[in-house]
This record gives sequence, structure tokens and C-alpha cells, in this order.
Amino acid sequence: MSGGAVRTVRAGRHTVEVHRPDKVLFPAGDDGDGRAREYTKGDLVDYYRAAAPFILPHLRGRPLMLERHPDGVDGPRFMQKNTPEHYPDWIDRVEVGKEGGTVRHTVCDDTATLLYLADQAALTLHRWLSRRGQVDRPDRMVFDLDPAGDDFPAVREAARLLGELLDELKLPSGLMTTGSRGLHAVVPLDGRQHFDDVREFARDVAEVLAAAHPDRLTTAARKKDRGDRLYLDIQRNAYAQTAVAPLTVRARPGAPVATPLSWDQLDDPGLHARRWTIADAVDQARTQPWEGIMSRARALGPARRRLNALRG
Repeated sequence: MSGGAVRTVRAGRHTVEVHRPDKVLFPAGDDGDGRAREYTKGDLVDYYRAAAPFILPHLRGRPLMLERHPDGVDGPRFMQKNTPEHYPDWIDRVEVGKEGGTVRHTVCDDTATLLYLADQAALTLHRWLSRRGQVDRPDRMVFDLDPAGDDFPAVREAARLLGELLDELKLPSGLMTTGSRGLHAVVPLDGRQHFDDVREFARDVAEVLAAAHPDRLTTAARKKDRGDRLYLDIQRNAYAQTAVAPLTVRARPGAPVATPLSWDQLDDPGLHARRWTIADAVDQARTQPWEGIMSRARALGPARRRLNALRG
């Protein structure tokens, strides 16, 4: 198949054209773990088609910011919020307010949209933590465990400490590799609190944890204030902020995928932030590591009272 070919893919009621499916988006190269396989746009489309049943529940109804790499991971990057006029009418949009106006974000509710975005070289899908209809009230809270370097043992340790605290607060949570350097812990919420309240609660949780382990953890937003400590980042818990969606591809060598895992898998000695790629992330998803967790949405009132008691 030539690089200028067009491949058609049927998805539900729609047919998606994949242009230049042989175009290399991820050149062969060492990702730090000895993997050197290259991946094309066709491979990206095939991955998202297989991953659709697992990724769409995390995307439906949510405004997206698209991270596009038309010339592959070695080329320019475009962060796209507004939906271009040329996108098909059957792709959903949601208009949300911003300072001085509005933005029409793309919403990915079905497989056809997912494949169309892959054809647009939207490698990574960054989702809002709220849904259309109540965009100012998140139904997810995210803690981003961000190491000072590529230090996954520090991430693993921080995740254990955070998981213990969330359990003490009786908040269910799912763990996810970021496909980059760290892990995300995702807490399902009932969607009744405003972003400001959720961010304040997340900040207080992070500060309690950092105060208990000041030599290893920090909430300092400025890098120069962190030293070699792991950063407990809660900044995604704000209006119009985004977090990488579960099972989205990251723009790094080897095509790593942000992949849900069970808390038990934290003990796997082979685990690291780029453990799964488009070659095997769907296999991991089929094990349903978050089974039942995201449906156990919680209000923050009881957790706030427990946290205040811990703070004395």
C-alpha cells in the first residue's frame, strides 16, 4: 500500500477514511526499555478500534483537548480545543464558556469519532473531568504522581501512600499509568461539588500526605522548590483543565498508552509508567482492572469530615 493511499474503515453507521495509513507516526527508536518498533497511522487506527469498548466509557459526554502530531512524534505538536469547521456533522461538539467567549470542544461518543480523530493524528486525548450539562461539576478527581526524574520507584511508593490515605477516607480509586513518567489515581465523584471545592479537597489530601513525608513528597508547584521530591499534582482538578484519558496513546517513542491497572499490580517488579503500548494495552484492559470502581461515585462531605479529623 502506498503512502498516499486511503483506507476505509466502517464503524457503526459511518465510514471513516484513513489517509496515508502507512505514514510512520512513531519512528523506530529506543524508548528507554529496549523497545524499538515503529508504528504507523494505520497501527494507531487499529489500536483505537480495538480499544474503543474500553476507552469510550471514559470519553462520552466530555469536552476534549486533542494533542495532534500530523508529522509524527518527531514533528510539531498542536493542542486543539476548538472543533474545526471541516469535521463531519456527525461528530458531536459541546460549547463551553471561557473568559471572553466560548470554545466548541469535540466530544467523542462513538467508535467512528475515535477513528476519525486518529486519522487526524490526534494521538493523545485529554479529557475534562466533567461532562456536558454540568461542566462546572466534576465527576472525577485526579491525583498526578509526578517524579522529579524518571524515578518510578518513587512513584510506586507515593502511590501506596496515597492509596492508603484514600482508603482511610473511604474513597474508591483507580490507578493508571500515564504512559510518560508517573501514575494517576482517579476517584469517582457524584458530580455535586463545584471544581473549586474538589480542587481544595484534593489539595488538602496532598498536603496531609506531603506533611507526613516531607523528605519524599511535595505540593510545591514550582520545580525549583521541589528538589528531588515527587510532586503531588492536583492542578487538573479545575474548570477547563484536562487529564489524559484512560487508554489514550502518548506521543513518545514506542507508542506507550495510559493504562488502568489494579492496585495489586503495583507490586509487579516489571511495572513502570510506559509498561503498556498500543501492542498490548487492550490485553490489559480486558482484565478489567477498574471493574466496578468508577460506578462507586462518592460525595466529598463524609470524606472531608474524615480528612479534618486526621488533620486534628
